[in-house]
Amino acid sequence: MSDRVSDRLPVEPSAAHLTSTSERGSFCSARCTCGWRGPARRARSLARDDAASHEAEAGRA
Repeated sequence: MSDRVSDRLPVEPSAAHLTSTSERGSFCSARCTCGWRGPARRARSLARDDAASHEAEAGRA
């Protein structure tokens, strides 16, 4: 099965971290342009929450 980008999360144009979600089979995971990747989730909403948490933490650094 192939990875495919399913959602693009809204981010600020000046943000360095651009996140998206990708699906592989029945699992969805968040990933970022910085190389970070979240855990595989069955619920897309949880993967989007992981991505939002990553962006928030990256914004504090």
